Amino acid sequence: MLDRLEEPSFWSDPQGRPQPQSVSQLADRARRDPDLLSVLGLLVGRPDYQLTTELARLLADQAVPFLAAYRYTESGLRKRAEWEQVWVLQRREDAGEQVGPIPVPPRYKPADFARTSYWQQRGKLDVPKERFVAYPGAERDTDPAAVYGWAGWDHLEQARALATLVLHRSQQDGWTGEGLKPLLAGIAELEPWLQQWHHDPDPEYGGSPADYISAFLDQQLGEAGCTRQELAVWRPEAPRRGRRRRAASGAETRS
Repeated sequence: MLDRLEEPSFWSDPQGRPQPQSVSQLADRARRDPDLLSVLGLLVGRPDYQLTTELARLLADQAVPFLAAYRYTESGLRKRAEWEQVWVLQRREDAGEQVGPIPVPPRYKPADFARTSYWQQRGKLDVPKERFVAYPGAERDTDPAAVYGWAGWDHLEQARALATLVLHRSQQDGWTGEGLKPLLAGIAELEPWLQQWHHDPDPEYGGSPADYISAFLDQQLGEAGCTRQELAVWRPEAPRRGRRRRAASGAETRS
């Protein structure tokens, strides 16, 4: 099932461009795949399953969020910062600069990740092994289902997927600065990798794809009245205990 859900056709638009999907949108595509529906029925153990619900269950523990602030606890973010400094030194060394000994970055522990499933997917060296990318906070008011992408995208495709979400949420759903910040922060986190791997000119972009994405981010930051420094320190709002208890109580009542 998971192998089938990783098919590129589930995660691209008609032009072949990377396209994040809500679970509801993914279910609409899955309904056109009778083999997938049949296997899912066998997996669930009954024919009268709710497709959206079962897809959400399948993807939940196979995805890791796109943004460091969603992936790590505060201790994990501190370690991530040390890793980023090591990457800076490695890039300078690769460019021919003498940087001296490069320190060994710290290894991660389960407590450094916001969820156990993220640790299980990434491990002590934070190596991405997940199948899907989660976009928490990117859900539409008219479609509250969780939003996912494919973890097989390269850095440029990840940036394009985030840019697509930014444009959809701002132009179609009327989102403004604060709501767009985490999506823009995700693009900013990718910039060093774009400069490393996608800096050479590409006719499709009329120049460097990395520069194209950075220019897009600059434009969006100007419209949102935000800076890269603000994106770097953005953190998701902590869950409210009272609200969570009420939600749990409601779930118990419905069951």
